[in-house]
Amino acid sequence: MVSKEGISVDPSKIQAVKDWPILRTVTEIKRFIGLTGYYRRFVQDFSKIVAPLIKLIRKEEKYI
Repeated sequence: MVSKEGISVDPSKIQAVKDWPILRTVTEIKRFIGLTGYYRRFVQDFSKIVAPLIKLIRKEEKYI
């Protein structure tokens, strides 16, 4: 959202991410990372937060 204060995130989009169902497959993880990647500029240390999910995408990792 753009306002005179600057750029901010739409609260309904934040709620959608919070209410996202549990990720069960690698494809779901990729979709979720793609969705949240748009908001990386608004989240401090985004890469550190998403690192465990990125690790699960690797072929040699077992998803438990």
